[in-house]
Amino acid sequence: MSAVAHAVLPGRGGVFGALADLLWRRPGVLLFVMLLPPVLWLGVIYLGSLFALLAQSFFSIDEFSGLIRHELTLKTYGELFRPSNLDIILRSVIMAATVTVAAAVVAFPIAYYAARYARGKWRVLFYLGAMLPLWSSYLVKVYAWKLILAKEGILNWAFAQLHLTWLLDLVLAIPVIGGNSLSVSYIGTFLVFLYVWLPFMILPTQAALERVPVSLIEASSDLGAAPRQTFRTVLLPLALPGMVAGSIFTFSLTLGDYIIPQIVGSSRLFIGQAVYAQQGTAGNIPLAAAFTVVPIVIMGFYLWGARRMGAFDAL
Repeated sequence: MSAVAHAVLPGRGGVFGALADLLWRRPGVLLFVMLLPPVLWLGVIYLGSLFALLAQSFFSIDEFSGLIRHELTLKTYGELFRPSNLDIILRSVIMAATVTVAAAVVAFPIAYYAARYARGKWRVLFYLGAMLPLWSSYLVKVYAWKLILAKEGILNWAFAQLHLTWLLDLVLAIPVIGGNSLSVSYIGTFLVFLYVWLPFMILPTQAALERVPVSLIEASSDLGAAPRQTFRTVLLPLALPGMVAGSIFTFSLTLGDYIIPQIVGSSRLFIGQAVYAQQGTAGNIPLAAAFTVVPIVIMGFYLWGARRMGAFDAL
């Protein structure tokens, strides 16, 4: 009995000692204290601002005075269905979907090589190459691409050296996506989006491919499946959750981006630019808030579908 009594340490004196004893004896209290600051930040600052934004979207602008009418109405959401505003939403969604699909196509062979064949220093080089674009400033990368895509840029120079200027002019002559140069066209906007967000697709896809057992691929080959059949029926379905996980980043980041369409591309607005224009230039905060709610709703459905496909397990 005395041995048990000596094994129990005496309580420490003072306020801090008593507090330390309480946290040691009650791990639940310690967990509560540790989680309280981030939960307050998330609940009050982050979610609170989102709810305030949502509330602003239910107000409207007085057409005569230009002042905000603090009366609940769906009038502002109705303005989103005007042809000009609907065109902005559709343009943003189409660009986000196109960038996501292209990123998946480009990322898959890179990720497959890294997962199946890269070893040692080659794997290190892979991670270095995939992460290197994320180390530099976002603005620096975008402005660098604007110079690359300009008429006097290195890309036009390369086409000229290869005597393919006619091909570039042919592409730029395509209606809607073309322009005077790549730096003022949707093609240029697409290329910059693809470059900036590609690492977010490569890494989840590579992680998903690493979890695919080599024995499954070998068994498919032993059973007489052609490489194309193995890819379609074995490799792609097992890697799909990782690709969908990567698409969450590429789609959402493209959908709400403001800087890239502002610097590279035509004068037609995307959602991020529309929010800035309505809030800053026009002073129509309710419509800016309604525009902001659009990508939130779209991403809500997107995340719901991604969850059903097991994408969260690949993050």
